[in-house]
Amino acid sequence: MDELELLKKHWNKSSTNYPSLNKADLYKLINMRSSSIVKWIFIISVLEFAVWTLISFLLDGAESLEKMNNYNVEHIFYPLTIIGYVVLFIFIFLFYKNYKSISATDNIKTLMQQILKTRKTVKQYVIFNLGFMCVSIVIGVYIELTNNPEIQTMLTRIESEGANNIYIFYLIVVALSLLAMAIITVILLGFYYLIYGLLLKRLKLNYKELKTL
Repeated sequence: MDELELLKKHWNKSSTNYPSLNKADLYKLINMRSSSIVKWIFIISVLEFAVWTLISFLLDGAESLEKMNNYNVEHIFYPLTIIGYVVLFIFIFLFYKNYKSISATDNIKTLMQQILKTRKTVKQYVIFNLGFMCVSIVIGVYIELTNNPEIQTMLTRIESEGANNIYIFYLIVVALSLLAMAIITVILLGFYYLIYGLLLKRLKLNYKELKTL
């Protein structure tokens, strides 16, 4: 306790050597930091969108397109793809809008509201991506089970061996699908935490600093 008091006294004595910042200066500093963080959120979302789009084009070759045409599932594939791209474009636009709003903010209360709004948008973005991934896996498994000739042949053979066998097979498929979704969700959550989570933590610190003002 004595050492702490000595440290406080030393700080008070030496504080004149440091430039003092008034409330307006602190606000400008926090505003600049918040604007920079939200700008990076926007940039990273655009880069992420570009990377996933490139990967999908690389993996989606002529064989996959021919398979989709044979399955006659264009009425499922194309709407799902369009919905995914439209929603992602909307989120990217919202990130850009949040960045412009924070950059133009001129008071503490509005800046705090924009920080909360940005954090909420990022969380919604992550939830959508995880949910869309799970829905895509479920639809993909359903399409394979109902359209793949090899799987249809296997199902016929399994069903002929006993009525309970088909239920066991579907139970295994559901279990494996849930396991795949769990693994991918954990991987994506780790990815999003490393990228967006750290940025959101910095925004949260800025919000706390604004509350003290």
